[in-house]
Amino acid sequence: MKDNRVDALEGILLAMEREGVDLYLNGRRSRARDIAKRCRVCEKRVYMPDYVMDEKGRLREVRYDEVKEW
Repeated sequence: MKDNRVDALEGILLAMEREGVDLYLNGRRSRARDIAKRCRVCEKRVYMPDYVMDEKGRLREVRYDEVKEW
């Protein structure tokens, strides 16, 4: 993933954190910076997060699963 895409991803995730959304990486609560760094390492892959909503349809969690360390 190019640095500008990683920076954009980190910015989006930081905004979600500020809104109270919990972020997870491979099942563990994580920070936006850590998720963006991990995605940078695997630059030829695209990661599709799972979005978890509450009963009122508000975003509560974003989960990046099966992001491997290379």
